[in-house]
Amino acid sequence: MLDTSAYLKIKIELPPNVTLVAVSKTKPTEDIEGIYNCGQKVFGENKVQELCSKYELLPKDIEWHLIGHLQSNKVKYIAPFVSLIHAVDGLKLLQEIDKQAQKNDRTINCLLQIYIAKEETKFGFDYAEAEAMLHSKELVSLKNINIVGLMGIATNTDDQTIVKQEFLALASFYQKLKKDNTLAHCNFSVLSIGMSNDYALAIECGSNMVRIGSSIFGTR
Repeated sequence: MLDTSAYLKIKIELPPNVTLVAVSKTKPTEDIEGIYNCGQKVFGENKVQELCSKYELLPKDIEWHLIGHLQSNKVKYIAPFVSLIHAVDGLKLLQEIDKQAQKNDRTINCLLQIYIAKEETKFGFDYAEAEAMLHSKELVSLKNINIVGLMGIATNTDDQTIVKQEFLALASFYQKLKKDNTLAHCNFSVLSIGMSNDYALAIECGSNMVRIGSSIFGTR
């Protein structure tokens, strides 16, 4: 049985304005239920198939976030119920989310994934691409999406100076966009940065949503 003490400790430590996404990828439904029964209602999954399976089996008041890389051809499976899609990394994907949201008579909240790491393995817009897309005519035509903020994944390094620089740069960009009232379908309120190994630093840099998995559920 899952020891919930780690979750409770993290929950107590987090500022009240910070949303905790409990990252439950690869974990059994019993573990998710254990955290759910402690009051956690927001869970994140990386893979569409696993997310859909858990959605069917678990309480329907859970807010499910898709936090992993999302392929356009899989959007239709999560469109009926997903609460937030974190890793939107292109206009084509936004267009497909809009299409599937319309089919389900929904407006789907999305975060743009910004490429902030000094690595080649991450996805996302760079700053210029994101700004250009947000001002594009193509975005204006989308009626069933709501871009509520930004998401980023820092470089996988022990050098906290590098991580802090990346977080601060993204936080600054987020604040800039939040003040821009010319953007269509944008209601910026979420900056999703910080995971198990760096969430305290992320919060210090302005994060108001953290994605924590192994520190709650244990290593995978």
